[in-house]
Amino acid sequence: MSEKELDSKREFIQVNSKDESDALHEDYKQKLYEKLGHADVLTDDARIPEIEYLYQKTDELSLSRALEILQQCIQDHDDDPNFPYDDFEFIKKILKGYNNDLNMSFNDWSFSAKMYAALNEYHSPYPEVRAISSPMDDPNIPCETIRAYILGFVWCIIGTGVNELFSRRQPSIYLSASVCQMLMYPSGIALQYILPDWGFTLFGTRHSLNPGPWTYKEQMFATVMFDIAIGGMYVGYNFYVEKLNVFYGNTWITAGYQILLSLCTQLFGFGFAGILRKIVIYPVRAVWPTILPTLALNRALLKKEKKESIHGWTITRYKFFFIVFTCSFLYMWIPDYLFQALSYFNWMTWIKPDNFNLATVTGSIQGLGLNPISSFDWNIIGYWLPLAFPFYTYLNMMIGMIIGFFVIIGLYYSNYKWTAYLPINDNNIYTNTGQIYEVQSVLTNGRLDEDKYKKYGPPYLSAANLVVYGANCALYTFMIPYVFFTERKGIWRSIKSLKELITDFRSSNYTRFKDPHSRMMSRYKEVPDWCFLVIMLVALVFAIVCVKVYPANTPVWGIFLVLAINAVFVIPLCIIYAVTGYYFTLEVLVELIVGYALPGNGDALMFLKALGFNITGQAQQYVYDQKMAHYAKVPPRAVFRGQLLGTIFQIIVSLLVINWEISNIDGICTDEQSNNFTCPSEVSYYSSSVFWGVIGPKRIFNKLYPILPYCFLIGFLLALLCLAIRHYFYKQTRWFQPAVIIGGLFNYAPYNLSYFLPGLYVCYAFNHYIKKRFSAWWEKYNYILSSSLDAGVAFSGIIIFFAVQYHEKDINWWGNSVSYAGTDGGMGQVSLLDPTTAPDGYFGLRSEEF
Repeated sequence: MSEKELDSKREFIQVNSKDESDALHEDYKQKLYEKLGHADVLTDDARIPEIEYLYQKTDELSLSRALEILQQCIQDHDDDPNFPYDDFEFIKKILKGYNNDLNMSFNDWSFSAKMYAALNEYHSPYPEVRAISSPMDDPNIPCETIRAYILGFVWCIIGTGVNELFSRRQPSIYLSASVCQMLMYPSGIALQYILPDWGFTLFGTRHSLNPGPWTYKEQMFATVMFDIAIGGMYVGYNFYVEKLNVFYGNTWITAGYQILLSLCTQLFGFGFAGILRKIVIYPVRAVWPTILPTLALNRALLKKEKKESIHGWTITRYKFFFIVFTCSFLYMWIPDYLFQALSYFNWMTWIKPDNFNLATVTGSIQGLGLNPISSFDWNIIGYWLPLAFPFYTYLNMMIGMIIGFFVIIGLYYSNYKWTAYLPINDNNIYTNTGQIYEVQSVLTNGRLDEDKYKKYGPPYLSAANLVVYGANCALYTFMIPYVFFTERKGIWRSIKSLKELITDFRSSNYTRFKDPHSRMMSRYKEVPDWCFLVIMLVALVFAIVCVKVYPANTPVWGIFLVLAINAVFVIPLCIIYAVTGYYFTLEVLVELIVGYALPGNGDALMFLKALGFNITGQAQQYVYDQKMAHYAKVPPRAVFRGQLLGTIFQIIVSLLVINWEISNIDGICTDEQSNNFTCPSEVSYYSSSVFWGVIGPKRIFNKLYPILPYCFLIGFLLALLCLAIRHYFYKQTRWFQPAVIIGGLFNYAPYNLSYFLPGLYVCYAFNHYIKKRFSAWWEKYNYILSSSLDAGVAFSGIIIFFAVQYHEKDINWWGNSVSYAGTDGGMGQVSLLDPTTAPDGYFGLRSEEF
């Protein structure tokens, strides 16, 4: 709407609106309650302060100002897939005038305009965010307290220790943030009653052991501390692969090297996060869908609720959480221990267990998992967070997986590049006789030995693994033009803010962001940007010391190379993560570039890969938690201190666990390990270091898999095609996310469709159907349901492991053996073609071509 049209509408309003406040009566307040999912508040004393506040702001808004806000809202969210489509279309109709397509009175139109404007101006345009945050904030609520630090440290140690220990196990056991939150809450309540009110005054502020009731902000502060730590250290893979004799067996990996490398990889990401906050924390469009269940759980535990009926449901979030948690905890014993076929429900293969083709297409374990009903285990159904991801994101991902399914089938059954001689869906690399590739056979002093290589031969990929690598190559060249064009407004605003930061470094970051949450956060002192720069410089020094003092076979310029790679990609990767919830990494890109720059050098590749992957990966985790604190109104400086200390505790605990495992668990990272500590992730890490580092992309691209370089071109051309589709068919492709579609191809080798199809049904039911038809119920209970199911599974899984699996107490019956009894369980035929029947007894390149 032009300024002239707005002036004309203002004149119309002045003539027809005698007393706008008369229109805002109790019926209209009820409409606001309905809009925010609280239509059936039962009594007057159950009035919700946040909604009363928004009603007051609605009342105070002039109609002309409301229309200006809505006009700006339409401009800001025109290409925003997270903005509710119905709201977007309704706002457009409001801006046309009260007698255009709306069939409502002037007063109704006036209130609707003001209500939608108030929601955007004083809360959030997204119902998901409104469900887990508040439009009000009290800076005096205790947050960074002594007891919050105590619990934060305790759960950093427990969560990091448990997760680091069991991450080598297959299947792994993971102590999630939901479990830690659930257990931390009663711990906080206990400290509230146990600790005395002893304290001291520092700089005019009293710090007490017990400042009163355990608060929502204390819970969130402690959550931020442990959430940054419990995910584990990616660089830990490096230490296993470098130290263990089953891999490289390097004896120079000392404690000093491990500490320095851990510090530099973790802290580099911290430094980048300081820059990224202006791009993916403060902007409204950066929703971060996957953090919402965490916030919902803490809100359920700490916020007192008013009595109300939501579509007939009067149960509080707190009670709902513990009921579902209890059911999830008890049910988990069935698919995980008593009736394991419900977990891998590969029922199609039971029809004819020794049918190789049936197992290849439908199998949940060895196959591609094309099974409409593949599991009754929430650990598998909820694998890809179906209650957290927007349905359009999940659907885009599934489109990519379906495309990948047919591509893999085509490659395999046409025996493209000898894939039919190998398992179809495997992340190992193989020799030309179908055996697992052993890198020691081609190394001398840690470097590729040409004579040994010519005798042993190159490594080969499974069909699914080949598709995964191809998709990785295509994604990077797709992402740069597509994301930079579609998110150009936000990126341009961010570049301008970075420029303003340099020219006016004393000004507050929040002065450039006027949304409600940024306005509330502006009350707190910010973390100066120089703090993040200092951390980056310290990390750089640690990295240089690593390669200069220790025989890491890595030049210093390699460190600056991976820094440059991350500087280019960190913005688009984080924008995709913030908007869609989909997580991409730079793992394969760093491998390719380092493999070309330093061929035949697996040590250098692993060092620079750990650094290159972790800079963006850790930065994404830091800003992920900082956005969570932004919604919860935890002061930025408290977050900074909490994350920094949490990272230090993570490094200490992780290194202690890693070195204990290496020294004390017999047969670790081998198939013969009695307690299933077979290290699936470390095996993948090892395989990629051999493939791209020791053998090198030059050999891979020129001789083994010349299709892979063309994937870069395919990605760029797809970006141009998708941009054209988006331009000419925008309405029809509003939820079209091609980057996520490409990402769907990453989910193979070793995973398959059976891990994702059940989640699609759940995501459709809750995040589309229920969200649309029963939005009030969805806003109140959806994320609580997600957190409680996850918490029940994790807590039950740990109890089951220590109670009946660590010291084996197996139940041997048909329901626990049928899933593994046939070809899908690894019994009998493992590949379409037998490698021994290949010409000269081996497949692939001829020996003179190695």
